Amino acid sequence: MADNTRAKVIPLTVTCHRCSLRGVCEPEDIPARELARLDQIIQRRRPVARGEFLYRSGDPFRSLFCVRAGSIKTYATTEKGQEQVTGFHLPGEMIGLEGISNRVNVTDAVALETSSVCEIPYQSLREISAEVPQLLHQIIHLTSQEVMHCQTLTTLVSKKSAEERVAALLLSLSERFAGRGFSATDFYLSMSRHDIGNFLGMAVETVSRVFTRFDNEGLVTVRRKHIKLHDPARLRELAGQPAIPSPAMGQF
Repeated sequence: MADNTRAKVIPLTVTCHRCSLRGVCEPEDIPARELARLDQIIQRRRPVARGEFLYRSGDPFRSLFCVRAGSIKTYATTEKGQEQVTGFHLPGEMIGLEGISNRVNVTDAVALETSSVCEIPYQSLREISAEVPQLLHQIIHLTSQEVMHCQTLTTLVSKKSAEERVAALLLSLSERFAGRGFSATDFYLSMSRHDIGNFLGMAVETVSRVFTRFDNEGLVTVRRKHIKLHDPARLRELAGQPAIPSPAMGQF
């Protein structure tokens, strides 16, 4: 597997103004003075090891977390004690927003691989946001992204076939990787087949079967967790998503 298919762990000494994700998880137009203030409240944790929790369901809500490198899985536990994966979070994405309303974390957040995160104490963020409108707007933007992720889950599990669900998930990951400057067609799946099946409402055997079928049909190359997309247009067709117009077509 090529090294560039995985996000590198960003050193903890990198400040906001030097971070490669600036503009993804924070406003690009924030003045230098306010950025320095934000820098002061952010707690840059040591690398989070695979399997280590950022927070647990039921913990008092105190902070938001932004992924700098790696990936984080969130999940809820049902009344029957079963795990339900609620999301896979990539660099530049915020975690913990669902805890704001009741001041209690309602999911567990665990690292899928060695990851770096920024911890942002919510009370301090509120105080700065009252004086810096750009930050408030960004929080609203990130909250809307979280809502979209929830809608994605609902859409995925409502699709009729396993092929539709897997194709839609691959396209979602592709678009999110591309939005963060990574390859849209060559990436690493940090989550297990079991996690994917749980997220999509499918048996793990079905997930493996679909990946094998996509590989055999030349849509993707699957080498364990390394994925290479060869025919995104066909995947969009399978997922029931509209095709992306070619730039050569022009605009009306």
